[in-house]
Amino acid sequence: MTTPDAASTARDLIVVFRRLRVRLRQVSSGGLTPSQAAVLIRLNRDGPSSTTVLALAEGVRSQSMTATLNALEELGLIERAPDPEDGRRQIITLSESGKRRAVEEKAGRNEWLVQEMDRRYTPAQLATITEAVALLGELVEE
Repeated sequence: MTTPDAASTARDLIVVFRRLRVRLRQVSSGGLTPSQAAVLIRLNRDGPSSTTVLALAEGVRSQSMTATLNALEELGLIERAPDPEDGRRQIITLSESGKRRAVEEKAGRNEWLVQEMDRRYTPAQLATITEAVALLGELVEE
């Protein structure tokens, strides 16, 4: 049986993580939309993919992902090639410029979070957050 404190904290934690994820996606260092930056970062982290897989991962329709990919291709940040196993499908990869931009986008998000935490929290509060992160890390390691 779960305790009311655990249930309430779990709900609050999910809300905070969702809001933080949305906020981080809004941080962009180079004029890309949040969706474009997210796709670059995902391709950099996960490697080549298809439009369908990217759409599922980002929680959007294939048509929306196609529009995002078209914009990224126009900027020279991605490349498309036929899938050797299925000629109807294309494999999306980052260009060299796209790889650099993905690293910059991720670094920009990290820097924003560092600056905001440093600005908003006292050393004691940061220590509490560090402890909470460690505890949550243990939870997901099991």
